[in-house]
Amino acid sequence: MGRIDLFKKHLDEKRAVKIIAGIGNFDIENIKKVVTSAESANASAVDICAKEDIVKEVRSMTELPLFVSSIVPSELARAVELGADAIELGNFDILYKQGLSFNANNVLDLVQETLSLLGDKKVFFSVTIPGELPINDQIALAVKLESMGIDLIQTEGHYSSNVEYSGARALMDRAELTISNTIELVRNIDIPVMTATGINPTTAPFAFAAGASAIGCGSCVNKLNSTISMMATVSSLVEIANKNAVKVPELV
Repeated sequence: MGRIDLFKKHLDEKRAVKIIAGIGNFDIENIKKVVTSAESANASAVDICAKEDIVKEVRSMTELPLFVSSIVPSELARAVELGADAIELGNFDILYKQGLSFNANNVLDLVQETLSLLGDKKVFFSVTIPGELPINDQIALAVKLESMGIDLIQTEGHYSSNVEYSGARALMDRAELTISNTIELVRNIDIPVMTATGINPTTAPFAFAAGASAIGCGSCVNKLNSTISMMATVSSLVEIANKNAVKVPELV
C-alpha cells in the first residue's frame, strides 16, 4: 500500500485530517515540529510549501502522506519529482493578504497547466476553490474540476469580517463561510470535499456535520510554540475525526 492510500482510506471513511504547515511558511524548524506532531498524533497527511530544499528534508523525515501546496504549476510538478504524494493548487487565503485575487478561469488555467506538466505521471491532485467567489461560481468550478479528474476539492473562507469577536464566537465567525461553502459543494459534486480555513478543535465537528470527508487544519497547529502543544491539538482533531468515521465495506 502506497503512502497516499492511507489518506484515501481516511477520505473514504470521512475522517481525514490534513495538518497544514503553510504555503508561505519557510521556517524549517517550525515545519519539522508540525510534521513530527502530525505523524505522532496519527494525522492522515501533512501539507507543506513547495520550496525544494524543504520538500526534500520533509520527505526524508517522514512516511506520512505528503501534500505540497503552490499556485505555480512548475513547482507542483517538481514536488512530485521530489517525492510528494499529493499536490494542492492553493491555498489562496494567505495570498489575498498580498492583494492577489483568483477567478474560476485563473484556477482552471493553472490546473490545466499543471496537468500538462505532469504528463503521464499519476498523482493525487487537490484544488482549493477560492473562497471569495460567489457560491454559484464555486459550484460551477468544482463541477468542471471533477470532470477533469481532480481527486479532492478544498474549501476556504475568504475572511472579511470587520467585527471583533472573542472566544468561541470568534472561532465560529472565522469558520462560518468555509463550512457553508462545504455544505453547498457536497450537495453538487461526487468527489470528496475537505474543509479548511478556521478549522480547529472547536469548529471541526461542524465541518464534518456539513458533509466534509476531511479537514485541513493550519494555524491552530503551526502557530503553537511547542511540539507537545502541537501534538495535543492534532490528537484532539484526530479524535474528533474518528468519531465521524463511517465503516466502508471491504472488497472481497
